[in-house]
Amino acid sequence: MSTDELHERVSAPHALCLFVAVGMDAGARKSAVFTALTRPLADFERDQAAAALPAITETAVLRRIADQAAAHAEATAGKAPPSQQQEARAEAIARAAEAANLVVPPIPRWLVDDATPEALAGLLAVHGRIALLSPEGDVFDQMAGRYNQHAGPNLGVYLKGHAGDLLKVDRRGRPPEYVQRPCLTIGLTVQPEVLRGLAARPGFSGRGLLARFLYSLPPSLVGRRQPGTPPVPQTVTNRYTLQLQALAASLTTTARGDGPVLLALDQAAAEQLLAFERHLEPRLAADGGDLAHLAGWAAKLAGATCRLAALLHLAGHLRDGWAQPIGADTLAGAIRLAGYLVEHARAVFDLMGADPRVDDARWLLDWINRTNQAQFSRRDAHQAARGRFRKATDLEPALALLEEHGWLRRVDANPAGPKGGRPPSPRFLINPLHPATEPSQPTKPHVPTGSEGSEGSEARGDTLRSHR
Repeated sequence: MSTDELHERVSAPHALCLFVAVGMDAGARKSAVFTALTRPLADFERDQAAAALPAITETAVLRRIADQAAAHAEATAGKAPPSQQQEARAEAIARAAEAANLVVPPIPRWLVDDATPEALAGLLAVHGRIALLSPEGDVFDQMAGRYNQHAGPNLGVYLKGHAGDLLKVDRRGRPPEYVQRPCLTIGLTVQPEVLRGLAARPGFSGRGLLARFLYSLPPSLVGRRQPGTPPVPQTVTNRYTLQLQALAASLTTTARGDGPVLLALDQAAAEQLLAFERHLEPRLAADGGDLAHLAGWAAKLAGATCRLAALLHLAGHLRDGWAQPIGADTLAGAIRLAGYLVEHARAVFDLMGADPRVDDARWLLDWINRTNQAQFSRRDAHQAARGRFRKATDLEPALALLEEHGWLRRVDANPAGPKGGRPPSPRFLINPLHPATEPSQPTKPHVPTGSEGSEGSEARGDTLRSHR
């Protein structure tokens, strides 16, 4: 196969924007971390706006003067005698054309953290690309139509902004605007509880919105953090800031051209991508593929891997990344990330469709494992989980589910003492053997032999783990 043929088969263009959602528990200090990671971009945006403001102001003044001259010429033409009308009209048209040619550039804008779909479409119409970055999950409420619930979700701007499809923006009193290649980036840190309810929102699953996100659900460190941990060294912070701003500046430079810049794969990387796609495709099969229940998401994984590879390439070649192809080592790094993303997508999609009993049952199994229980009473479990269950009877649905699946066996409660007192609490014996089934529908995460990038990935809540 020739290089051109291989390139044609594996290199369909992808915009380099990502939708990313990271699940983090309350109290995990996600806002502080989010601010530290995004501050260099906010500072870069501010500096870009300050540098552009004098030229914008000058052009705005000239445009107002030109508009006034055009208006005056138009008024004069309307009052001109018949013998002078042709000349006056030509003058008015010339002045109007001069004014129209003085386009006031917008103040540079890179970031937004709270915008309705309509406002987001307007920003894309002005700037062509924007990054919606937020440490909260309110963005999903905006997508669902928080301020226009009768009309339902307005997902078009998000779907087209991710795919780079033509976006038509209608504005009241103005002709429609067409964004040829909208580019929308979304980065969110949300509580897992927000992720849980997403699949039930109208249109989120059926129209493919959730399939466009890359997910991470790292283990919570709450309760295991080290007070007094030294901060990130200033040298590391400074380097991160400089590198990220240099990457943003390189994007600004390339944006001044007439069209998009295309990044290509070199021969080795193209062959590697083709092998990755061949390995991935059977895993989507409805008749036995381990990713069949995630086929909508996993079908987009090859494209997401290309986007990741391109971003890694640009981050590694800040000065000349646009002028050279993506190499095999870079693509291999993106494929390793893809392995991580698969495991976390399993966990998140499981969480989205989870029965609350399953989540509670997982907690109980973790507690049993940590404390090496052989038997326990419902009161014992409630004492260990007062922050999770208000009353001891609130544990009953999860305990019943564990009984159904053979993890526990209910036995007679301890008899009440001779003086009466508190009624006896039900007791449970732990099955010392692995039960035949688990109290959840999704299967355990499966890492196929030879799957690149799955080593070391850890996700919460992907399945109920078995305990002895």
